[in-house]
Amino acid sequence: MTRLSLPTTRRTVLRGAALGGVGAAVPLTAGSAGPGEVRRPPRPVRRRPNVIVVSIDDLGWDELGCYGNTFNETPRIDRLAAEGTRFTQAYSAAPLCSPSRAALVTGQYPGRTGITDYLRGEGAASGLHLSTDLTAIPAVLRPRGYTTGLIGKWHLTETYSGDYRSRPGNPYAHGFDEVIASEQLYIGGGDYFHPYFFMPGLPAREPGEHLTDRLAWEAVDFVRRHRDEPFFLHVSNYAVHTELDAEPELLAKYEAKPGAGGPGARPQLAAMLESVDRQVGRIVDELEAQGIAGNTLLLITSDNGGPNRPANEPLRGSKGQLYEGGIRVPLIAWWPGSGAAGQVTDELASTIDVLPTAAALARTDVPVGVDGVSLAGVVQGRGSTGRDTLFWAYPHHIAGSHPHAAVRQGRYKLVRQLRDGRDELYDLRTDPGEADDLAERDPRRRERLGRLLTAHLAELDLFAPPLGADAYPRPAATAPLEAVSTVATHTLLRTRGPVESGRFALALATDRLIAEGSNRLFLGVAADADNHLLVRYNHRLRRVGWELRADGRDATGATEPLATLDGSLDLSGPGARLGFALRGSQVTAYADQGSGSWEMLFRFDVGGVLDLSDPAQRRRLGFALGAQVDPAADRVEGFEARLV
Repeated sequence: MTRLSLPTTRRTVLRGAALGGVGAAVPLTAGSAGPGEVRRPPRPVRRRPNVIVVSIDDLGWDELGCYGNTFNETPRIDRLAAEGTRFTQAYSAAPLCSPSRAALVTGQYPGRTGITDYLRGEGAASGLHLSTDLTAIPAVLRPRGYTTGLIGKWHLTETYSGDYRSRPGNPYAHGFDEVIASEQLYIGGGDYFHPYFFMPGLPAREPGEHLTDRLAWEAVDFVRRHRDEPFFLHVSNYAVHTELDAEPELLAKYEAKPGAGGPGARPQLAAMLESVDRQVGRIVDELEAQGIAGNTLLLITSDNGGPNRPANEPLRGSKGQLYEGGIRVPLIAWWPGSGAAGQVTDELASTIDVLPTAAALARTDVPVGVDGVSLAGVVQGRGSTGRDTLFWAYPHHIAGSHPHAAVRQGRYKLVRQLRDGRDELYDLRTDPGEADDLAERDPRRRERLGRLLTAHLAELDLFAPPLGADAYPRPAATAPLEAVSTVATHTLLRTRGPVESGRFALALATDRLIAEGSNRLFLGVAADADNHLLVRYNHRLRRVGWELRADGRDATGATEPLATLDGSLDLSGPGARLGFALRGSQVTAYADQGSGSWEMLFRFDVGGVLDLSDPAQRRRLGFALGAQVDPAADRVEGFEARLV
C-alpha cells in the first residue's frame, strides 16, 4: 500500500543562552545611565550610522497622539515625531504580520519571499518559512562592520520543535548576531507577563515583569554593548496584538479616563501602548546617555493596520484588508541633527524600505531584486525618493475578506478582487476613506492602473493557472479508473498510472453529477483512501474546501477561514466545473459556474507533508475524483487532466 509521509518532529525546550544575549536583570528608569554607567558626551560622527527599528504589532493608523489620538498617551513617541519626520503616507507591505516582517528583512514585496499570509503553528500542512536563499539585512550590513540584533517577535517559520538554530527560517540562519527574547513556541494570541508560555526557557529579569518592559531592558543592554561599533537592531514588539493584557496600574489609569470604552478609546490597548511608549523613551535615553543619538536613525512603525476599525478612522477597513485601514500605518523617523526636525512628509513609504535605507547609511550596495527605496534623503530633508507606485497582493481569506490585490500610483489606488477580477478605483486625496468607487466613471485610469497590477501579479506568479491548453499543453491519460474508497455519499476513483508532472491542472464537469444525485464532489490526487489531497465541493451547503490525509490521519492542519465562500457558489448549472491546479506543493482551487470563465477560489501550500515536485512522491499518486458514481466505472464524462 502506498503512503504519504508526515514530517516527524521532536519538541525541545530552549533554555538560558539558547536565545542568545539574555543576561541578568538590570532594571532601568527613563533617563538613567544605569548602574556603573556614565553619561557620555556626544561622539564625533566618524562611523557609519546605527539603525534601530521599533515595530509595534497591530498598531492602528490613528492610535498615536502625533497622529491625532486624544485618548491614548504616547508623549515620548510624539516628541520624536516633533523632533524628526512624521510620514502621512506610509504603508505596511501586507495587511498581516508575517508577510510584512519578511518584507522588512528582505526589502522585497511579500509575494517574492513566498510568505503572503501569517504563518501558522507547527500543525500547519505547509511548513513555510523565510528561505535563506533570500538576502536579508544582516548579509547586507555585515561587510560594513555592523552587528545585527533581533529583540522580540520573528514569526517567520512554522517549525517550533528541535534545536532553535536548526529550525528552517530561524533568525540566526538569516545572519542575525544576537536573537533575544524571541518566541520558541507558536505565539498564538500572545502572553505578556512572565512566565511566557511561548518562551519557556526565558528566565525573568525581575518578578512579575511585563514583556514590553523586558524588551526595553534588552534593547538598552544591546545599545550599551555595541555603542562603539555600528549596529542594526530590530525591537519587534509583541504588543499591542490580539489578546490585550496591560500592566494593572496603567490599565486602571485609562479605565478612569473620560470616554473609556467608547469607539477608539480602549483602556487595555491604551495601557499597553503607553508601555511601548515608555520602552521607546528608554531606548532614546540610552542613545543620548551613550552620546550616539546623533549617529542613530530610529524608525517607529507598525506591521499592519489595526484590527479595530475605529483605530483606523477615517480610513476604510482593518487588518487583513488592502483598503487603507489595513495597510496605512504610522511611521516616524528620528535622527537628531539630520536637518529635518519637525518635518511632515507625504512621501510614499513602505516596510520594504527598511533594508535599502540601512544600506544607504552603511554606504553599501542594495542586493538585486530589492523592491524598496532608501528613505535616508527624506529623513535628512534632502528631497524626494522619486517613487510614486506601490503594490500589494493578499491572495487569502480572513475576517470576511477575500483574496485581493492593490496598486497605488500617485493619488489614485486600484483594488482588485482576485476571484472575479473586479476592479475598484479611489482618489485618496479627496476620498481617503475609499467610499467613492470611480471605476465606472474613470475607465481610462482604471484600465491603466489595472494593467500595472496585472503585470505585477504576473511577475509574482502566485497562482497555478487553471486548466487550459496554453498553460498545460499536454493532455494526460485518465483511464482506466479504479475505486480506492466507497462510502455512503461518494466513491473515490483514481487513475492507475503515476502523475507524470509536478505541474498540472484538473477539471471536473459538475452539472451532470449533481443532477444524478451527487451532493459531494472531490478533485485532486490520491494513492488510496488514507493518502490523498483533494479539493471538495458540498452542493447542499454551497461550500468548498480541501483535505489532506497522510497514513490515515487528517494532515490538513490550520487553514484559512474559507467559510467566507459559503453560499456564493453553485456548480449545478450547465457547463459548471470544479478546477484543481497544482505546482509543486502549491494548489489553487478554481470554479466555473457555467460562464466559461474560471474564478479563483483559494490557494494553499502542503509542502510540509506533500510536494509533487519530487518524482518519488508523484509515483505513488494518481489523479482522483470523488462523486456518487459506479465504483466499476472506467471513465467519468467531463473529467480532464492536462500537464505542463
